Amino acid sequence: MQRHKGFRSKGIWLVWGVVALCYAVPYVLLTDVARWYGSFLFWTLAGLAVIVLNTFITRDFKDR
Repeated sequence: MQRHKGFRSKGIWLVWGVVALCYAVPYVLLTDVARWYGSFLFWTLAGLAVIVLNTFITRDFKDR
């Protein structure tokens, strides 16, 4: 159980890292991209990353 708790803590920090990237990337790296598909690709990948991380973080939750 302790091993899963360590990953859960790291996973939560990874989710926060993706959230920070969601603020930084559009305003820093994509400022000169005039087309919508640059940001669409980023938001799609960021959304998938959060879904995958949340799946790993919550995979061993039990009903109590």
